[in-house]
Amino acid sequence: MPAIHSPLGALPSRFRRQRVLIVGCGDVGLRAARLMAGRVRLLGLTSSLGRVPELRAAGLTPIVADLDDPASLQRLAGLADRVLHLAPPRVESGRWWRDGRTTALVQALRRRSLPLALVYGSTSGVYGDCGGARIDESRALAPDTPRAHRRVDAERAVRWLGRAGVQARILRIPGIYANDREGGTPRERLARGTPVLRCEDDVYTNHIHADDLARACMLALWRGGAQRVFHVSDDSEMLMGDYFDLAADIYGMERPPRVGRNDAQGQLPVQLLSFMGESRRMSNTRMKRELRLRLRYPTVSEGLRGR
Repeated sequence: MPAIHSPLGALPSRFRRQRVLIVGCGDVGLRAARLMAGRVRLLGLTSSLGRVPELRAAGLTPIVADLDDPASLQRLAGLADRVLHLAPPRVESGRWWRDGRTTALVQALRRRSLPLALVYGSTSGVYGDCGGARIDESRALAPDTPRAHRRVDAERAVRWLGRAGVQARILRIPGIYANDREGGTPRERLARGTPVLRCEDDVYTNHIHADDLARACMLALWRGGAQRVFHVSDDSEMLMGDYFDLAADIYGMERPPRVGRNDAQGQLPVQLLSFMGESRRMSNTRMKRELRLRLRYPTVSEGLRGR
């Protein structure tokens, strides 16, 4: 992407010499890498030798190490000026609430000169059920799933690194979607005919297009205050059932059946039910004001249509 079209503009030469380490080189990590390619030195952490050619092709210098093997992370100390951490927690036997991966990463980074900034991709699930309320980043955390508890633990580790002098920024991310993302659209679920809740039982859900999320990740490496939390969410305020109805109409598919919450208990998997038990509307004002991100896809209607 030419510098004049980049959300960051033309970086000064002192930034172009900086090294950015991406931890978690999945779909969003690679999208962020494409935005920064040629403008900073990009490093990508992978535990798989098989992914080395893919990372090289994406413009990253592969660093082979394993977040589940803390000893292998020692080489990361002093390696990067800025770190984008998008790796998900692993379920730990006997310590279901802990994210050992993030703890191991921040401990490794503290061994030598600290990075200037670390951006961590967390989840909106740390808030638990908000009863459909509009919330900002000051909302108290109330995780009620093991998955959300692990994210809260990861946020604590990131804040600990921030207290050591790193500009730590946490992005709380809702549902990620994109037409070119594997499993990134409701098509498969619509094709299966999976029910959604009837309107009176339905919950508010939040979304962000993968491209807008990648841009937010990049911007947060340079913008925003230290120890700052950001909601990376679009402008949509939709009930979950309405979201699936919209997608069905866009794709020319049949709308999903509606069921009551009691009936859903016997028809839907536990993980899906957990998403249907949380309702909130996330304010993105801070993201727009402090990261100065202009959403390319302000609503899911535009994102699903690809315009």
